Amino acid sequence: METYSLLREFADSWMLLFLFAFFIGVVIWVFRPGSTKTYEDPSGIPFRHEDKPAPGGDADAEDNSAARGKADAKEA
Repeated sequence: METYSLLREFADSWMLLFLFAFFIGVVIWVFRPGSTKTYEDPSGIPFRHEDKPAPGGDADAEDNSAARGKADAKEA
């Protein structure tokens, strides 16, 4: 049997079964009881600076806020 045919049969049967079982395992791991506390902090990362701008160490944030202030002044 050729190498390609052997690998193709393996991928069609056992590897598919293995990857499906791995996927189910990951889903069970994520939704297990008690994992809510683990994922609460990382889930809020996009909303941390919703009320105020990012700290002044970010040069892009300073440039954007300065440009935004000039644009607001022109509109007023």
